[in-house]
Amino acid sequence: MATASNVLTVINQIGPEISHILSGLGERVRVVAQSRDISEPWKTGEADILLTGPSAAWRNAPDTPPVGWNSSLRWVQIASAGVDGFPEWLLQGREITTGRGNAAGPIAEYVLLALLAQVKRFETFKPLSPMDWVQQASVVKHNAPLGSLAGQTLGLAGYGAIGQQIARLARSFGMTVLVWRRSAWTDGEVSRENVQPVADLGTLFEGSDHLVLALPLTSETDRIVGAAVLARAKPGLHLVNVARGKMIDEAALLDSLNYGRIAAATLDVTAPEPPPAGHPFYTHPKIRLTPHISWSGPDVLASLGQRITRNFENFLQGRPLEARLDLSRGY
Repeated sequence: MATASNVLTVINQIGPEISHILSGLGERVRVVAQSRDISEPWKTGEADILLTGPSAAWRNAPDTPPVGWNSSLRWVQIASAGVDGFPEWLLQGREITTGRGNAAGPIAEYVLLALLAQVKRFETFKPLSPMDWVQQASVVKHNAPLGSLAGQTLGLAGYGAIGQQIARLARSFGMTVLVWRRSAWTDGEVSRENVQPVADLGTLFEGSDHLVLALPLTSETDRIVGAAVLARAKPGLHLVNVARGKMIDEAALLDSLNYGRIAAATLDVTAPEPPPAGHPFYTHPKIRLTPHISWSGPDVLASLGQRITRNFENFLQGRPLEARLDLSRGY
């Protein structure tokens, strides 16, 4: 039986599903459930471990540790892959692990849905009468056949777990995959992954029919997609953002869409979220906008809970934790 001196107190702000999974750890942990929308998530008392996720409270947290902050926290598990919505004082001086790669499968499926909707012009067909049906079928049959992903080129900005899963699905549709990432490639890695590395983001825009942003948001990637990069885009490019809204200069994107350089944009993320009332993203005919849902899938929370459980065992045994934050890289 565990004694009071070696029981870990865990604040769970992620959700009841995680508390249920942690119950399998028995008497080694004491789980205290809090709402994910708690107004002051940093008030954790004398807890050892904090499980938390993105929220308005964290985004608006003070720049310095507030009253009630427990600086003796030993480990913080963040549910999201990105940590850009959290204050620096939370991320320093303790173990930080993230949800990196946990939602790679659902996000990759979302991306392929967006690509297929684009080439098949799915949203343009909605016959309201037999005459509409005949006319729309005739357009496809005689004048404008539907497109295909086979033979097209997908560009990936970023090649972590999400990028790798997108690449696997894209190749199964017969696409060529170009990749730009910041770390160097080895010859064996290029051959194994069956991708074509490119040297910079502009080159990726020049060569892609569809381009997916799957990078972490850091000081280096903030507004990385601006007018200069968009001007190099292959005519007809379809841009997909499942990363962070702040990676795109919104005004430059709207100009590119309005003047025809970019054919379409699928945006699951914006800055801010949601966009303010009246924002052109809501009504622009070339923008497919979704409310940051690409991560959602039936097994995402269960997968996160399993990783947390493995990390509890690692933590108790003094072993390295999975998905540790590298603060110097920002992810």
